[in-house]
Amino acid sequence: MARTAEVRTAGDCGPALDHFREYLSLLARLQLQPALQGKIDLSGVVQQTLLEAHQAMRQFQEMSADQQCAWLSTALANNLTDEVRKLGTAMRDVARERSLEAALEQSSARLEAWLAADQSSPSQQAIRNERLLLLAHALAQLPEDQRQAVELHHLRGYPVALVSQEMGRSPGAIGALLVRGLKKLRELLHAGEEH
Repeated sequence: MARTAEVRTAGDCGPALDHFREYLSLLARLQLQPALQGKIDLSGVVQQTLLEAHQAMRQFQEMSADQQCAWLSTALANNLTDEVRKLGTAMRDVARERSLEAALEQSSARLEAWLAADQSSPSQQAIRNERLLLLAHALAQLPEDQRQAVELHHLRGYPVALVSQEMGRSPGAIGALLVRGLKKLRELLHAGEEH
């Protein structure tokens, strides 16, 4: 917990990095099983990742948008691994650490696939990265239950029955949350693309 206290006193990492906050928060939520999310301060892990980027700002600014996202994703995976390791220092599980890194890559890939098919030109990659950031920001604006249902079903790939079990609600209630959440998400994405 010492790092968390240090992170919280570090203050704002600046507007140049702040637009990555929701994206990193989304990736962090997608990496950990719901049972672990209550045990790890995800906002502290995100803040630590942004602080590290701030400390490497000169190098970070020289990177392309794709390289910045990759750098942040790797730093986030390392910081999440550190936090998971702290939970069970007596029972260090290398397989769990590797699976966390793999889960981060899978979640990033799922997000990208959700937004666009194979886009390989630099301008298409830049657009994809902007849309990823916009999606993360829009998801953060949804009511908590809608956000959780959308993330579990569409981004983690859970079937409705498993989302129902995870959230402690009926499949019909989950279906309604998904319909409302996707409708609101589309509105937010459309409004974000107009600005």
